[in-house]
Amino acid sequence: MVRLLFWIALIAAAFWLWRKFKTSQQSPAEPRLEDPLRMVRCAHCGVHLPNDRALQRGSEWYCSQQHLEQGPGR
Repeated sequence: MVRLLFWIALIAAAFWLWRKFKTSQQSPAEPRLEDPLRMVRCAHCGVHLPNDRALQRGSEWYCSQQHLEQGPGR
């Protein structure tokens, strides 16, 4: 009886490992963003916009060339 339970447990464990390995191999790789966009705040007017559309000077971000030239707001 113990030998039968041992073989059943061994076959069940092998089947479980085989299914786990098979599903991990078939799962499609999720497309990853290389550099995710983040929202930044204009140092002059305070409007928020994605960092790919903003202009940066040092550690400050600006929404337009005009605000970049004017510098930080009040």
